[in-house]
Amino acid sequence: MSLSIIIVNYRSSNYIINCLKSAFEFDSAKNFEWIVVDNASGDHSRQQITNLFPSVKWIDMGSNAGFARGNNEGIRQSSGNIVLLLNPDTLIKDDSINHCYQRLLNSNNIAAATQLLNADETPQITGNYFIKGNLNRLLTLPYLGAIAKWLALLAGIKKTNLPQAGKEEKVDWINGAYLMVKKQAIQKAGLLDEDFFLYYEEVEWCSRLMKHGSLVVYGDLHTIHLQGESISAATNSYDKGYYNLFDKKGLQLLVSGMVQIRKQWGVGWFIFHLLVLIFEIPFFLLCSTINSLISLKSPFYEWKKWLGFTKNVFVLLKLTPAIYSGKPHFYKMF
Repeated sequence: MSLSIIIVNYRSSNYIINCLKSAFEFDSAKNFEWIVVDNASGDHSRQQITNLFPSVKWIDMGSNAGFARGNNEGIRQSSGNIVLLLNPDTLIKDDSINHCYQRLLNSNNIAAATQLLNADETPQITGNYFIKGNLNRLLTLPYLGAIAKWLALLAGIKKTNLPQAGKEEKVDWINGAYLMVKKQAIQKAGLLDEDFFLYYEEVEWCSRLMKHGSLVVYGDLHTIHLQGESISAATNSYDKGYYNLFDKKGLQLLVSGMVQIRKQWGVGWFIFHLLVLIFEIPFFLLCSTINSLISLKSPFYEWKKWLGFTKNVFVLLKLTPAIYSGKPHFYKMF
């Protein structure tokens, strides 16, 4: 088989079944190698999925090993010359996997994605561009992010993402929900970095992949991505994006983001972002208090978020020596 499709499962059997059903509506799906890597779900996922799709190759990790380690094991055990990392909460449209595979196979590009769509079929950000030192990460910070966005617009800084791709758009990195990569590129760039448990591992990986060729988004091919549904269910988090830095999902986002900055951009940028996060603690409290007074709203909701953010930053500070050293460490926060 020339294409191996890898789905990492953690208690996401219903999403995976729906994903596979949507894919197998097209005959091409029978020609691909389907691999489900289970991160110790501890439920009936294997029975539910393999009863309906007996051709699926099942890999047990034995523990909740995260996205990078799960996908790496899938890649190691795959037989295809191209692999597709696919999220459980995706739905395949118009035989898009097959079309994407054929285009990538017959091109000089090393990695590709289809345009991701929201459930209502509006475009979802799929391709992204690197900004020096990951300064775009400041945009996710409470209150300070709004100031950073205003300054970026004032300075005319280019957008960090591609809201909707044309037929073929070159990008710096691709959303990990759908990432198709040639094995020959992986052999040169290496596998995903296994220090990551979840979030930003595909960003760091793409920074290594792009040194060996182009990454593209095919905007006329589509895949529905129910963004964040599987991970939000697993973490009981209300937020599906990257702006919630207040709960245990937010802690993972914060730590993984800083690990990615250290690995990709070096110690100097890591220290810069760390100092910004420390400054954000009193700045967040001040702005949330003023905002509550002006809007005549109770400050307790904002203060609860501030407390969660502060706790997460202090956990990050405890991990700073390990991140700074650059030595192997598994940053699993939940």
